[in-house]
Formats: sequence, C-alpha cells, structure tokens
Amino acid sequence: MRAPHRRAAAFVSAAALFTGLAVAAEVRAAPAPTEDPFAVTVAEQPDTFGASCRAVVQGSRVTAYCHNPFPDTDRVRLHIECARWWDVDTDSAPVDVAPTAFAQVTGRCWKEVRAAWITHQPVETPGRAQGAGGT
Repeated sequence: MRAPHRRAAAFVSAAALFTGLAVAAEVRAAPAPTEDPFAVTVAEQPDTFGASCRAVVQGSRVTAYCHNPFPDTDRVRLHIECARWWDVDTDSAPVDVAPTAFAQVTGRCWKEVRAAWITHQPVETPGRAQGAGGT
C-alpha cells in the first residue's frame, strides 16, 4: 500500500525538479539589459520640495520644528496618534512654510503619544501654478 504513495511522491518531486530547471533555463536565456543600470535620468533626481521637519515628543506634547530650504512654499500638518484607545488622535491645522522660513507646530494627547508624523503638501503660487495661462 505504501508503494503508490511513494511513486506519487517521486512523480511530484520529479515534476517540481523539471519545472525548476525550465524556469532557471528561461532566466538564463533572458536578454541582458541594454542600458547602464547606474545612469541617472531626470525623473530619478531628487525633488527640490519639502520642508525639513523633526518631531520632538515630551510626555504627552509633540512639537514639530520645520525649516524650508527650497524655493516653493510647503504646507505642513502635524498628525498625532495617542496610545490610549479613549484618547482622541489629532491633526493640526495646515501651516504654510515659506521659502527659507521656519515654523513650529504643536499638539498633544491627554496621556501617552503612540506616534507622530508630519505631512507635506505643495502650495501653488499664482505665478508658478501649473497649467496657468491663456489659450
């Protein structure tokens, strides 16, 4: 009675082995990339947007310090997730950080802070808005 199970197991093992060999042969047969993998295209260059922010947690209070070294205004918001289930998570009002400007955003929980993070949003200025202009 064990012979049919052993034959089936041997068949499944052989099928898996041949399938693996076939896949390996296809991978080896794939053409090599023609372009230089270390070449940097324009799309891969870093963006020149976004204030540099750090969040400091002191007990139940969170303070975000942001500095914008870039020429476009950055709208930042502080988000706080509280540790206790009954404590209300908070999101600050948006604060615009102009070029070369500094901003400080604060928030708090009633008890412990679980997490805090800052989000960024570009602010379109009238002279630099995309799609602006007449037809």
